[in-house]
Amino acid sequence: MSAETTFRMRRVWLQIHLWLGIGLAILLVPVSLSGAALVWHDHLDALINPGRYAATMGEPLPPSQLMQRAAAALEPGFQPTAVRMPESAGWPATVMAREPRRGEGARPRVLTVYLDPPTGRVLDINEFRNSLIGFLHRFHENLTIPELSGRAIVGWSGVAMLILSLTGIYLWWPRNAGFLRGLRWSRGPTLSLNLHHLFGFWISLPLAVVSATGIYLGFPQQGRDLLSSVAPMTPQQRGGFAAPLMQRTELGIDRAVDVAAGALPGSRLAAVFVPTQQTGAWRVQLREGQSERVTTVMVEDRSGNARRVEPLSGDRAALWIRWIHEGSHSGVVWQVLVFLCGILPALFTVTGVLIWLRNRKAKRVLEPKISTVPQVEAAE
Repeated sequence: MSAETTFRMRRVWLQIHLWLGIGLAILLVPVSLSGAALVWHDHLDALINPGRYAATMGEPLPPSQLMQRAAAALEPGFQPTAVRMPESAGWPATVMAREPRRGEGARPRVLTVYLDPPTGRVLDINEFRNSLIGFLHRFHENLTIPELSGRAIVGWSGVAMLILSLTGIYLWWPRNAGFLRGLRWSRGPTLSLNLHHLFGFWISLPLAVVSATGIYLGFPQQGRDLLSSVAPMTPQQRGGFAAPLMQRTELGIDRAVDVAAGALPGSRLAAVFVPTQQTGAWRVQLREGQSERVTTVMVEDRSGNARRVEPLSGDRAALWIRWIHEGSHSGVVWQVLVFLCGILPALFTVTGVLIWLRNRKAKRVLEPKISTVPQVEAAE
């Protein structure tokens, strides 16, 4: 490739990088910052609402008692749907509850009851959707815009961020020197240029990965169709969390948990979900030993038969895509990288604008000098 072609290509990618970064900064920066805040959302919530997490140490009560304590504290009409046990000692247990549908297409209210596991004392009742953490989740997922339009906008912002990270690698690459020279701090005369180059290179690949996974989550149906074309996935069930619950059950919640635990010896309870009319089975999630791996066991309410649910390869891939994007279940190092992927775009926006303004100023200074050169030559 000739030097002139390389120069022109570089200018094209520079313009794309520049105008995507500046033109979409008002969208990309808030989405990225909200994602950074959600990396440790539970710890952030505990910092904001310490009373909600004022749990004591001790053996947790059975799920039935936790559900009864939560039900007694709820507003009339709310039905407990699930009990989640703390992942580690010192954290609260939670009971999810929702009210019946208020009309066709209406979203039922969902409340979270926080309880002290050993005593069952109610610590707080919160409507997650209207909390600060809930707002950050909704903003990061769909900009709080209803239906799928907001999610699509976030998905396209992921496309823009992916292009920015990849073009950034191309523009960072030293033209007239080796790779190692590009890693030096002194790539330019200004602090903003060096910050942009150095931090941009080290975060570019993680940022590309987080952006690519965000594109999948931003277009869930299209992403699922694409993934299911190469790996088998469990068919989607309609109704979701709003599916009608069974009004009368044969098995109690504690008995369902015992049956599930018998199918997976040495496990401990992570969560249990009340049967719906659609499934007719208790969904029990168990942690294997001290690991973070969760196995789901379905316990038929009428027969008491237990069946382990083995996720298909496509389901596992979809779960890993979400974990990679969120920074969960991936270790502290990846969590820190995902956090930086949310923080650094703000730095890149500021330094990028400073570089652009400085270059424009330099061009305005040079243009009069260049325009006078032919006149001088003609006079001579």
